[in-house]
Amino acid sequence: MDSPPLIGDSLTARMIPRHSSLDSFGAMKVSLLVNLASIRVSKEELRQRVMLPKYLRLAIRDCILRKDDSSSAGSSSSSSSSSVDNNDVTPEVPLMVFVNPKSGGRQGPLIKERLQDLISQEQVFDLTEVKPNEFIRYGLGCLEALASRGDECAKEIREKMRIVVAGGDGTVGWVLGCLGELNLQNRQPVPPVSIMPLGTGNDLSRSFGWGGSFPFAWKSAIKRTLHRASIAPISRLDSWNIMITMPSGEIVDPPYSLKSTQDCYIDQDLEIEGEKPPTTNGYEGVFYNYFSIGMDAQVAYGFHHLRNEKPHLANGPIANKIIYSGYGCSQGWFLTHCMNDPGLRGLKNIMTLHIKKMDSSEWEKVPVPKSIRAVVALNLHSYGSGRNPWGNLKQDYLEKRGFVEAQADDGLVEIFGLKQGWHASFVMVELISAKHIAQAAAIRLEIRGGEWKDAFMQMDGEPWKQPMNKDYSTFVHIKRVPHQSLVVKGD
Repeated sequence: MDSPPLIGDSLTARMIPRHSSLDSFGAMKVSLLVNLASIRVSKEELRQRVMLPKYLRLAIRDCILRKDDSSSAGSSSSSSSSSVDNNDVTPEVPLMVFVNPKSGGRQGPLIKERLQDLISQEQVFDLTEVKPNEFIRYGLGCLEALASRGDECAKEIREKMRIVVAGGDGTVGWVLGCLGELNLQNRQPVPPVSIMPLGTGNDLSRSFGWGGSFPFAWKSAIKRTLHRASIAPISRLDSWNIMITMPSGEIVDPPYSLKSTQDCYIDQDLEIEGEKPPTTNGYEGVFYNYFSIGMDAQVAYGFHHLRNEKPHLANGPIANKIIYSGYGCSQGWFLTHCMNDPGLRGLKNIMTLHIKKMDSSEWEKVPVPKSIRAVVALNLHSYGSGRNPWGNLKQDYLEKRGFVEAQADDGLVEIFGLKQGWHASFVMVELISAKHIAQAAAIRLEIRGGEWKDAFMQMDGEPWKQPMNKDYSTFVHIKRVPHQSLVVKGD
């Protein structure tokens, strides 16, 4: 069966302007959205549409629990498939749901129970118990093995499956990254992803029409969300690979989406301003919305640690944002109380930026503006809970700077800088734009340690503390992943 059709969306041009052949389907999308608003669906109708036959639900569950690989999944599930009930039918759009129980003001466990009641326990996974890569290896592997043995129901479900992620941006990025491995393994089609926004910023969710937060009346909203996830159109999203090459050492408590790798490298075509490390260690990951380095990541890092240490304080999006703002003040983001502190100086002192422009193989050095304390590489038009720091730029300004209109699938990221907290505040209320630095198809950062013991980084809302070496440079390479991700449009 062919992959689901991809439909463009001109209605969300403020967040993701898009100009492609897919726009010809705009009228179809408008009609669909009108119908979405008026549809009421019962629990039984929802189950008929999205719930897997029982023998397949149990087969997937058992393969994940036993950690069977795809070669043995078929034989281990043969007894289950022989007991197919005549009432078992292939759902129109089978859904599998991943829930982060730490998101949603710690409401994740209640949301998980509601989801399991609606569509079955076996189709809802707690991410603290079943990781996305385990589902992809063993769960999808089970379906693929059964399909290879002639199970047409398993084959059709594998081809039509969609994923729902209940969590924040970091959780969504984690799942998207694991699904992206299917392209490398030649295991298409890759299931598209829908979002239940349970995080603090929820910028990925906002960008694709799923909203900035989950409704307070979430019990009734869950059913509507699942129904929308099963019928809404699909759009494309660029994915960006990040490779960190550092002097020997390791990142303490890296985010899920950042993994240790032996394939680290340093581009020999570029001049190195610091000292090249004699031995290196590497980390690799993928981001979908943004990567940043500097003070904004430091504030996010402090907030995340407080939330994990004292979860009772972070009991909802409003409380989270109050705590977040407090951390911004305490870290010197608004009041630089000691300019002798190297951690409060501009990034220009420690960082060199090179970029490749679209359709160019040559690296170009780009100066980092003075007093910039955070540098962000942004893929979508949503950062910091729905703000657009790049701004809606006029055509004459774009031409003057050599920029093009930013899109989510154009193969470019927008690089901008933030100064102190007051500058960032004006940017976030969209009174001014951020400091525009460049648009790039690839980025290389060289970060020199010196007096800096640590640099703070984050991608898609997941921060970490990057250890720095006094004598040797750390390098960050960013390039676009060849295969785009598929995200269901919620609006």
